[in-house]
Amino acid sequence: MRVDVLTIFPGIFEGPLRESLLGKAIAEGRLDVRVHDIRDAATDRHRSTDDEPYGGGPGMVMKPEPVFAAVEALGPERGRTILLSPAGRRLDRDLAHELASEPSLVLICGRYEGVDERVAEGLPAEEISIGDYVLSGGELPALVLLEAVTRLVPGVIGSKESHERDSFEDGLLDHPHYTRPPEFRGMAVPEVLRSGDHAAIERWRRGAALAKTRRNRPDLLPPHP
Repeated sequence: MRVDVLTIFPGIFEGPLRESLLGKAIAEGRLDVRVHDIRDAATDRHRSTDDEPYGGGPGMVMKPEPVFAAVEALGPERGRTILLSPAGRRLDRDLAHELASEPSLVLICGRYEGVDERVAEGLPAEEISIGDYVLSGGELPALVLLEAVTRLVPGVIGSKESHERDSFEDGLLDHPHYTRPPEFRGMAVPEVLRSGDHAAIERWRRGAALAKTRRNRPDLLPPHP
């Protein structure tokens, strides 16, 4: 998968793209991430990417011209274009799987009070949010989206079962996990997990996942009749 990231703060991506899952996927050639500075597409001597909002109000708004120019410089065969925005469709399990099937993506990282609406409308760029809250820019959401999608790309995670058992894959949160030691500060690992009875373990995990979902995310469960 190729991903082009457009931002005015390219340095934010340097560390995360060298480490852990993303770094491994890039090193193995399963992921190709190219970070572009939107300021390079600005045409004035100050490399301006923002201006005052029409209608007044606080803050600045990202200008459409450099964003359009930066995206269009990627060529007509560029990937599915996404604008990270708190006003967008929420990223969830289904959308992550959908994006993982794409051969390439373009991620636009907004800043300031927002991005000129003509970017979403005219490119067009699909708005996606990682949650109902506001961050200072789209760089961290882009990294969240990138990791959520990359781990679903075939071969990135060694065992397919690893993500098939993740939270949300079957509509529930993941079951609790335990490792050694068998007892820690008076808290013991459930006996069934040490029993070797695989059928009993699977029944326990399903029940524990249901209990955890009911406790932490009851909105995921169907309403009682």
